[in-house]
Amino acid sequence: MSRSIVAVILGGGAGSRLYPLTASRSKPAVPIAGKYRLVDIPISNCLHCGIGRMFVFTQFNSASLNRHIKNTYHFSAFSSAFADILAAEQTPDNPTWFQGTADAVRQGLRHINPFHSDYVLILSGDQLYQMDFNAMLDNHINAGADISIATIPVTERDAPDFGIMKKNEEGFITSFIEKPKNNVLADWYSDTGHEMQQAGRIYLASMGIYIFNRKLLWEILLNEKPNATDFGKEIIPQSISKYKVASYQYEGYWTDIGNIRSFFEANLGLTKEIPEFNLFDNNKTIYTRPRMLPPSKINGTTMERALVSEGCIINALRIENCIIGNRSRIKQGSTLINTYIMGNDSYETLEDIAKAQQHHVPLMGVGSNCYICNAIIDKDCRIGNDVRINGGSHLENTDHPLYTVKDGIVVVKKGSIIPDGFTI
Repeated sequence: MSRSIVAVILGGGAGSRLYPLTASRSKPAVPIAGKYRLVDIPISNCLHCGIGRMFVFTQFNSASLNRHIKNTYHFSAFSSAFADILAAEQTPDNPTWFQGTADAVRQGLRHINPFHSDYVLILSGDQLYQMDFNAMLDNHINAGADISIATIPVTERDAPDFGIMKKNEEGFITSFIEKPKNNVLADWYSDTGHEMQQAGRIYLASMGIYIFNRKLLWEILLNEKPNATDFGKEIIPQSISKYKVASYQYEGYWTDIGNIRSFFEANLGLTKEIPEFNLFDNNKTIYTRPRMLPPSKINGTTMERALVSEGCIINALRIENCIIGNRSRIKQGSTLINTYIMGNDSYETLEDIAKAQQHHVPLMGVGSNCYICNAIIDKDCRIGNDVRINGGSHLENTDHPLYTVKDGIVVVKKGSIIPDGFTI
């Protein structure tokens, strides 16, 4: 494991744009691809690069994240590797919660300080990508940079959603603008290389991934900018004119899981025959909590473009373009299309089933003869028989006690009980 660098993974704020998935969990703890959590992505990237010392910062709904990391990342007693949670805490010299990304790291410096390193890698906990941080570090060292920012070329359509940067011929960033309007984009063109230019990706967007020289990071946070709260909005823009800030251009798959639509599309994109994010790469395994679950059992179901996790019992009629999470149960005659069902945290016992039937409560999972389309079914939901959930642009955004509709996507809330014959 590399001792020259430590990683800081930022858990984000309240995650309101991912509500209701973040109603009872932090963003890094949101389940993806049926069996992982978002935090597994940056941690796995670090481990593949030999970066074994990681701090995960969080303050909102952190219990499930703490539990996941505790149950997942066990390192050898002969290794110096760790993945530690640093939750917001009141101290005699700082009684406040984290006010932003920079403030979180500033408050955590006293915990990071005992671990020697030359560099600090700062990552987001809610992005989907596979990246070689060693290549970024090599570029940082070879350029003699003080700070490096991972950038990705984007099109004119996507540029207004990002912080856009310009770089000079030496690869150093010379200017920065936060979420530029279309009428000023012409001034922010960058030479991103022939292939990217051919694809119309001519603007450099910040990925929110940074490498700082350790001593400089301490100096900026404690002395130069003691009141700055955010890296992207304050620290980085104000450092460009003062320090050597290098751009490390990344051209692989990367998406920011910022809202329900991006979360939905990123997950269902994994069902493609050749997805942009490869879960099946021997050299880039996504690590997660090992579960001793039986194989999935499927009977009488037509499946097309589906990812099925462990321990499922599926008797559905048809499953198309779906992700089926751990321990999911889907009964006869049901059809699921463009749906992510997150599964269950445990199985119902025979006694649980008898009790539910006695009280006319649907069993965990999806009942018989249901039709579910354009939906996310959060964990531990009970969906009765003959339920129809048909998401799409015809639905208005709404928040119901049992479900939320955002951008035409129906999100059934964690633990909801949907009665027989219910229609959305």
